[in-house]
Amino acid sequence: VSRYVWRGTDFGNTPSIQPGFTLGLGNFEIGAWGNYGLSSNTGSLEADLFAGYSFDFGLGVIVTDYYFPGEASMVDMTGAITSSRIGNYFDFSDAHTFELGLTYEIKNFTLAGYYMIEGDMYSELGYSFGKVNLFVGAGDGAYTVDGDFGICNTGIGYEKEIKITESYSLPMFGQFVINPSSEQVHIVFGLSF
Repeated sequence: VSRYVWRGTDFGNTPSIQPGFTLGLGNFEIGAWGNYGLSSNTGSLEADLFAGYSFDFGLGVIVTDYYFPGEASMVDMTGAITSSRIGNYFDFSDAHTFELGLTYEIKNFTLAGYYMIEGDMYSELGYSFGKVNLFVGAGDGAYTVDGDFGICNTGIGYEKEIKITESYSLPMFGQFVINPSSEQVHIVFGLSF
């Protein structure tokens, strides 16, 4: 990806590689996802584990363990790059953040709500038509400049597959993201392999 922008915040201020995988068994899935910035002095490192279950009527439940190894950097709500030293993987008091999420999908609409054990909340409403999706998200705590609940993530995204050979297409996406709380705008471009 050209930038790691998550819920309206730019993490790392650098292009990143984001590996991940998911294993599914019926409606249950587990997986791992990571972020590795390409710039050694500003890249945000992240290694997450998650487990989720999707009900047939559109409701989904997910539990995520966010882990930030080593030096973690992000662009704070004022636009400044901040970094901090995070503990090792088995130091669950400092190195991990746990989150519980609920999602509900009906036709082209998605409604999601997430609660981090530390107390921060985030919710998002999305609408998709064709390869275009619109979204608006709001949160409190670390998501907004003043810590109060407010809109922090709005935008539009587009997905496209470029046909490379008869049997392989390259998935691509682009997003235009506005964070009204921090008054920041982000344009993100990504490729999947």
